[in-house]
Amino acid sequence: MNIGDIFPDVLGTDSEGRDVKLSDFPGKRFIVYFYPKDNTPGCTAEACSLRDGYESWTGKGYVVIGVSKDSAASHQKFAARHQLPFILIADTDHRLCEEAGVWQMKKMAGREYMGIVRTTFVLDENHEVTHIINKVNTKDASGQLEQLI
Repeated sequence: MNIGDIFPDVLGTDSEGRDVKLSDFPGKRFIVYFYPKDNTPGCTAEACSLRDGYESWTGKGYVVIGVSKDSAASHQKFAARHQLPFILIADTDHRLCEEAGVWQMKKMAGREYMGIVRTTFVLDENHEVTHIINKVNTKDASGQLEQLI
């Protein structure tokens, strides 16, 4: 995905087992953030930062949506443990991650593997990508977004 691209309408299944589409939220703008794994330090810091800024984002007309390859059950536990008020998509087959271009080769401790590259997309009411954050500040993800939009 690049700035100006139209984000896929069909996102996938949320933590409650419901199918979620961007078109389910007419007239809304979106913050769609991709993160590697529930309950890891960086991912938890990022989710909690977005949770803390959630009222500000919804007040500005944004819907916040998190996406990882974790299961719906994992997302339920993650959301409950950290009081996350936003939608978490269980992209277990990494279809959406691939469409967004965030499913990439990664390296850790000399090992190569495919995984999610932490990325945040901001979309307008027409689902067009207006901003992309490739180097996410996990501890201040909400503040980083505030500087952009």
